[in-house]
Amino acid sequence: QVQLVESGGRLVQAGDSLKLSCTASGSTKHTLAMGWFRQAQAKEREFVAAIGRGGTISYYTDSVKGRFTISRDNAKNTTYLQMNNLEPEDTAVYFCAASTTAIINKWPVDLTDYWGQGSQVTVSS
Repeated sequence: QVQLVESGGRLVQAGDSLKLSCTASGSTKHTLAMGWFRQAQAKEREFVAAIGRGGTISYYTDSVKGRFTISRDNAKNTTYLQMNNLEPEDTAVYFCAASTTAIINKWPVDLTDYWGQGSQVTVSS
């Protein structure tokens, strides 16, 4: 089992930056990919970004490319999502995710093995 604990979500203004953190504990050695998903009110959960185990390969959904950066520190078992130039459309609950089978450029929701509890990000205009 893997436990994911997120932190960093809060209310910000459009154009601001925010960094989310996700710390993993438990049996993490077989986790291949780490990612972030988000779910806006009344919408389905959607993929945002993912990073491979080595931390050198990452992938983003088109709407966040150039604004968001995913990174990981394997020594700390922590994955980050740096979000810059935030827009009201980025408002959502952000979920950290871990998968033992997903490839980072094709990660549907149902290939996620573990989820964090979710962290609310609200961007005001």
